[in-house]
Amino acid sequence: MASPAPLVASISHQMVALQTLQLLQQEWGWGDGLGVPGNPRDPDHVSTAPARGSGPPRARPGPRREEQGEGVGTRSRRTAARANSPEEEVVRGAEGGAELLPFPRDRRPCTLARMAMRSALARVVDSTSELVSVEQTLLGPLQQERSFPIHLKDSVEFRNICSHLALQIEGQQFDRDLNAAHQCLKTIVKKLIQSLANFPSDAHVVACASLRQILQNLPDI
Repeated sequence: MASPAPLVASISHQMVALQTLQLLQQEWGWGDGLGVPGNPRDPDHVSTAPARGSGPPRARPGPRREEQGEGVGTRSRRTAARANSPEEEVVRGAEGGAELLPFPRDRRPCTLARMAMRSALARVVDSTSELVSVEQTLLGPLQQERSFPIHLKDSVEFRNICSHLALQIEGQQFDRDLNAAHQCLKTIVKKLIQSLANFPSDAHVVACASLRQILQNLPDI
């Protein structure tokens, strides 16, 4: 009986990479459907509906006593400076100029580039999860019956790329690391398919079909 040790070690490295990417998604609020444009739970989505009730907005209290003696120009300049400050940036609703919660400093409008990056990261996460599942349920039993080549160094490289990716902020280096993780994952899957190609049993055919499906979900980016 062949030893499953190389496959087990490979899966272990891939699991570390998967957990790293999932934590990155959660940290940025991109997991569990948060990245769907227009989703009320999306951190980039700001609702313009009143927070509670449908009645008219409450009147604001008048100026404090120490401000009553100021001229209109002084108050206008103070208000304009406060409105232009990042700390006091607000989004005004459509009705009555009602002010909603300020934008968090680390939140930016959702651009097409960010949506594409979000989608690419989700694709790598989903494909890695599917690969681990196929390896555990299909390749593990096959490896015990008959040994086939496992390229462990590729899984080690994938883990290291994902660890480096998690240290980056959005930008060119993040994009390069994400693309490198994408390509490395494709290489792992392709080499597994090649390793199984010389075994014509039904179980090997099923495993190859599952791996090819993962490749289809990893188009070039």
